[in-house]
Amino acid sequence: MELMDQSKAASAKKLIVALSVVIPVAVAALFKIKIGDYNLTFLPAVYATINALTAIVLIGALRAVKAKKIELHRGLIRFALLLSSLFLVLYVVYHMTSDSTMYGDTNNSGTLDILEKAKVGAMAYLYYVLLISHILLSVAVIPVVLFTYLFAWQGNYEKHKKWTKIAFPIWLYVAVSGVIVYFMISPYYG
Repeated sequence: MELMDQSKAASAKKLIVALSVVIPVAVAALFKIKIGDYNLTFLPAVYATINALTAIVLIGALRAVKAKKIELHRGLIRFALLLSSLFLVLYVVYHMTSDSTMYGDTNNSGTLDILEKAKVGAMAYLYYVLLISHILLSVAVIPVVLFTYLFAWQGNYEKHKKWTKIAFPIWLYVAVSGVIVYFMISPYYG
């Protein structure tokens, strides 16, 4: 891989900062836009599968770098970035075309009655802890992963390794927790 020169790196850093702000703001804004008459109820299963595949690819990338298969590692990381981008697009499309699903809402009324609350019990707390941590870390992972990638592209492998110790577990957690959240909420899709 050709290393990035310093002038391009400065521009890349500005782009990463901009993307780290614009993406979460755009996602939040797009959630307020509803486009009707599209049945995209199949998308949560698709993007949960993409999250699972991302986790597998990340583990493969870690194994590749430990085996000193740098080209394979690089290719897998790029694929994981592509998967994460595809996930984001499908996630936004789904939420622009579908109402949010409430955990435990078996009758799809949009509220939990006393029986529904009793049925989900403490599992609701687990679900919301996973969901909130997944959402917060999915915002944090954007700059962390992109800067980690940039450091490798610049040839600053020491900094890349230091940042990877933060980026990898966060990215893996976001991917895995996304799958768990899907399996927990999927029985309540309308």
